[in-house]
Amino acid sequence: MKFTEFGFDERLIEGIEASGYNDATPVQEQVIPLVLAGRDVIASAQTGTGKTAAFGLPLLNKIDTSSRQAVTQGLILCPTRELCLQVAQDLTNYAQFIPNCKIVAVYGGARIDVQLKQLRDGAHVIVATPGRLIDILERRGVSLDSLSNLVLDEADEMLNMGFKEAIDTILESVPNDKSVWLFSATMSKEIRNIASNYMTDAQEMKLVGTNESNVNIEHVYYTCRADDRYAV
Repeated sequence: MKFTEFGFDERLIEGIEASGYNDATPVQEQVIPLVLAGRDVIASAQTGTGKTAAFGLPLLNKIDTSSRQAVTQGLILCPTRELCLQVAQDLTNYAQFIPNCKIVAVYGGARIDVQLKQLRDGAHVIVATPGRLIDILERRGVSLDSLSNLVLDEADEMLNMGFKEAIDTILESVPNDKSVWLFSATMSKEIRNIASNYMTDAQEMKLVGTNESNVNIEHVYYTCRADDRYAV
């Protein structure tokens, strides 16, 4: 299925094509029509299946950029700084032909004052790690009152890293009438609790490639001081 068949805004189609994509992956074919229709979705999907575009493209398609001040309408929670930056960059590439579309990444290990200024200047979509977003909410650095779409990316990893309380706090502070799209490689009891507490009539999908390990991958690690890890 081609991306032109989903009914996306022409400016978004331009960004997709400029990023070098024409045909949707199986994950995207299954997820995109549901989220465009406003359904809550629980998807078992691993990294590398195209899930970022599966939630990122319909999210961008729903964003209203017509007002002078950018109002936060989309929030994507990620477990790590690295994934946060990657998702934000992918969305920025897709949205490159949408005028004034502002995507802001907030994460630990970077100056919070710089991120607070970016948010004060306005953000249509925030890509965040849970801990840093909690810090920003406690400083009243952003309003989520107009949020309409929330994505939990690699939800199992966020729970494994101890972000359960932060996720609950965030989900309890956003509007009840939002759409929630949850992506996780595994479906634990904690994941199902999140779904039952914060999602409405969610469509659950076990997507192609789940629980299959990639082959021919060489793993390498380097030992360094904790303070040096991002520089390394």
